[in-house]
Amino acid sequence: MTDTTNPLGLDEHSHGADVHVPDSKRDARTRSFDVSDFPVPNGREEEWRFSPVRKLSDFFTDAASEAKLTTTGDLPEGISVEEISLEAAQELGILEPEDRPAAVAANRAATVTHYSVPAGTEIDGAVIIHADGTGNDISHGHVVVSIGANAKATIVVEHEGLARYSELVSLVIGDGANVTFVSLQLWDDETQHLGQHDAIVGKDAKFKHIVISLGGDIVRLNTNVRYSAAGGEAELLGLYFADAGQHFEHRTYIDHNTPKATSNVHYKGALQGKDARSVWIGDVLIRPEALDIDTYELNRNLILSDGARADSVPNLEIETGDIAGAGHASSTGRFDEEHLFYLMSRGIPEDVARQLVVRGFFNEVIQKIQVPEIEEVLNERIEEELSRSVL
Repeated sequence: MTDTTNPLGLDEHSHGADVHVPDSKRDARTRSFDVSDFPVPNGREEEWRFSPVRKLSDFFTDAASEAKLTTTGDLPEGISVEEISLEAAQELGILEPEDRPAAVAANRAATVTHYSVPAGTEIDGAVIIHADGTGNDISHGHVVVSIGANAKATIVVEHEGLARYSELVSLVIGDGANVTFVSLQLWDDETQHLGQHDAIVGKDAKFKHIVISLGGDIVRLNTNVRYSAAGGEAELLGLYFADAGQHFEHRTYIDHNTPKATSNVHYKGALQGKDARSVWIGDVLIRPEALDIDTYELNRNLILSDGARADSVPNLEIETGDIAGAGHASSTGRFDEEHLFYLMSRGIPEDVARQLVVRGFFNEVIQKIQVPEIEEVLNERIEEELSRSVL
């Protein structure tokens, strides 16, 4: 019988009730809007040990910048946008930055861009916001998205162009709301993009966060979720395709701090070319008060050529025994040659067979995205990546 959970024959490590304890407790890290509370990273810290910190040194400097991304997009009825202060953003209940670049972005962004959906509002279709780079100067951004109780919205932020951009994205999701937030990285090859995306999820609310990284030189995104009341649901989906020399790093942190909440993390990546690099770190903390929660995180990586490297580290900290379920799995490997042989034996050329396998590998995540407005763009860019194949 074919193992449908691992059809590519990847080396997999799966865990159920066992616990992997990292070198330091995840909750012990600094949270602050004060930049001085964070030392300048040197690469030896747990949260920076996989990152190319020397190339990112400009992002650690607490200096003002006049550069901004060019933001466009027609907002439908039901969503408003305004510029507010950092103090006003904090009054909305946003989470604090968890690393120095996020704190710098919060303080050095010229203003906070606040998108708001009132309680009970349902927005049909996705709201598409284009945030495009305009050059090599460092730019900082802080975006706040507040969704009222029982509201429903899908918001897509699409990044293109050349930039050196550091951002803090803060989402405040009301009770009973249903929210999808998509960050689409289609940057030029020289772009550097650091980001922290935080969400506070209300009672019985549903939150889906989607990260798609297909362009850029260095992309490093942290996604953090916490709950404001019981019953919240969080689903974090990620898809990335790294070519030669690209560094794509995604970190997720689910802080289960309330009872009866659920979370599911599912990231998949493919790598091809010399020095193509991906990093996925998945942290889950289940606090003593997080009774009857259910959580699972999964990361799979497909290595398509020599010289590429994927690091995948799931971490699960459990501080209570009264939970519905908790587990994680991680796998990294090459094609299953038997699977490839099967396709070729049906008359499919080798290069086409390999591309079919990659499409199938990504399809599991793509089907869960369920945002028609970006499906065409996503499929086109994956086809473009495959056309560069060095297999």
